[in-house]
Amino acid sequence: MKHLNISIRGKVQGVFFRLTAKAVADQVGVKGFVVNQKDGSVYIEAEGDDFALDSMMDFCQEGPEDANVEAVEVEEGELKGFSNFEVIKRVQS
Repeated sequence: MKHLNISIRGKVQGVFFRLTAKAVADQVGVKGFVVNQKDGSVYIEAEGDDFALDSMMDFCQEGPEDANVEAVEVEEGELKGFSNFEVIKRVQS
């Protein structure tokens, strides 16, 4: 099990990025959350095994159909033991 903090930049808001990320996470067994940031980026905290996290990273590089991903930054973090994957509605700074 690993924990990743992922920031995705580009045209990633208003293109169903968060909902699609949740669908991918639920399909591959990733736990955590996704939220829009005030600067126009999307932030994800994801926990899972290597296969699940690799699948999530593949999605983050492309995004949903109307997205235009320009950059993805990833760093490992401490496990938080999320029980599911949530879409957080409010924008965080």
